Amino acid sequence: MTEQTHEAAIREVWNLFKEADRQMAKTDWQMAETGRRMAETDRQMAETNREISRLYGLFTSQWGKLIEALVKPDSIRLFQERGIQVSQVYQRAKSQRNGRSMEIDLILENSTEVVLLEVKSTLKVQDVRDFLKKLDQLLLFFPRYRGYRVYGGVAGLEIAEGADRFAYRRGLFVLGVMGEGVMGIMNDAAFRPRDFGREVEAVPPG
Repeated sequence: MTEQTHEAAIREVWNLFKEADRQMAKTDWQMAETGRRMAETDRQMAETNREISRLYGLFTSQWGKLIEALVKPDSIRLFQERGIQVSQVYQRAKSQRNGRSMEIDLILENSTEVVLLEVKSTLKVQDVRDFLKKLDQLLLFFPRYRGYRVYGGVAGLEIAEGADRFAYRRGLFVLGVMGEGVMGIMNDAAFRPRDFGREVEAVPPG
């Protein structure tokens, strides 16, 4: 191999090394750029998820208020027709005791009887269970109802999982959409409501 040929081969190898180094640098830059884009995508997705959660909470809250607004206007009449002569209705009654709180969606009352209603857009069995737990601790948060006849009821725009039958068997009134989109009491004439006022006890939270 002549000296010129040898130098040309060296230059060619050197050029190959430089091209490989340039390609590696380009690849590193592309990988870094991809990483930056992925991080930005992750940030945007996290922001989107936070916004979705915020909107879902807002929707759920407003939807619940809408359902309460559907139940409230006729609630006094509905229970009077069942022989419970309530005359006043309160929405979203809240009490705080010892750092804990309880909120009741609707309270209907007279001087001796009170009806507590839990209102859900979709009523499920777990909602009924949770409400029964509230009733068990009623006097802790609303001691003014001691000595009252206390009745409970659940209402839902939709009713799932047989929650209506579950609630009925536990002595609760069930309110749902009946003919022509009107809310009504679904319990039959044979139903006898449970008087929770005779059962609840003011047991300190454990």
